[in-house]
Amino acid sequence: MQMNSENESKDQEEWPIKAYKNLDFMLSEKARFIRILCELFEPEDRFKKAGVDNTIVLFGSARTKHPKEAEKELKLIQTLIEESPESSGEGSEALQKRLKEAKIDLKASKYYKAARELSKKLTEWSLQLPEKEQLYICSGGGPGIMEAANRGAHDANGRSVGLGISLPFEQRVNAYISKELQFEFKYFFIRKYWFVLLAKSLVAFPGGFGTLDELFETLTLMQTQKVKNKTPIVLFGKEFWDGLIDFDTLVQWGMISEEDLNYIHITDSVEDAFNFVVSQVEKLKYVPKTKKN
Repeated sequence: MQMNSENESKDQEEWPIKAYKNLDFMLSEKARFIRILCELFEPEDRFKKAGVDNTIVLFGSARTKHPKEAEKELKLIQTLIEESPESSGEGSEALQKRLKEAKIDLKASKYYKAARELSKKLTEWSLQLPEKEQLYICSGGGPGIMEAANRGAHDANGRSVGLGISLPFEQRVNAYISKELQFEFKYFFIRKYWFVLLAKSLVAFPGGFGTLDELFETLTLMQTQKVKNKTPIVLFGKEFWDGLIDFDTLVQWGMISEEDLNYIHITDSVEDAFNFVVSQVEKLKYVPKTKKN
């Protein structure tokens, strides 16, 4: 009897694993489409449970520092330069390079402050709306401008969304995202889908390739009418955006229509950005919904 019991226990231990519990398979190339479906449907379920139907997306560089952090770094490098011998050779050149970078970081840190302030104002405004009409700040979930966006919502005692992405670097979500609305995506295109699908407005702060990618993809979707309504876009940081992109050149060469620029607003003012977003979002409420084919 004891031998039979041992055999039964051994058989149970060797029972084959269910396919959906087989991590080797689920992480394999063959199961890619299953992982894609998971990143489509699992966030939808969480958004529904959390009551998140509308977002205002704030995005920009992950490298933008908090003003105090940038100022501290600059002072540190200035001290190192003062204390280093004048004939330090390569060491001196390296410090001069770091000094230049630190000055740029300090200059750019004003956008961290602006993103945090704008997010706070938008969250405070949203919290006064009926619950079904409220909008939630949404960021890419990481550091820099993304952290500032979620932090501003946190300052206003509001919830916010963080759509993180698995990367070889910057691989963390910031501490200011609501726990139930923290996400980490593997696939960029699914992450972009969730950025655009719920967005009622986008605010782009100075950033790199990722920021430009998100901006132009949204503009393309609007231009080709792949989104239901025009999504008002704020480009925050006039010096940066005017120096980077000349939209008028696109119009002059006939590459876009002048009307394509109607929903782009460039500003340096938190108050102006806030007023533009609010006014445009209010207008969208009264746009008749298109009939489904």
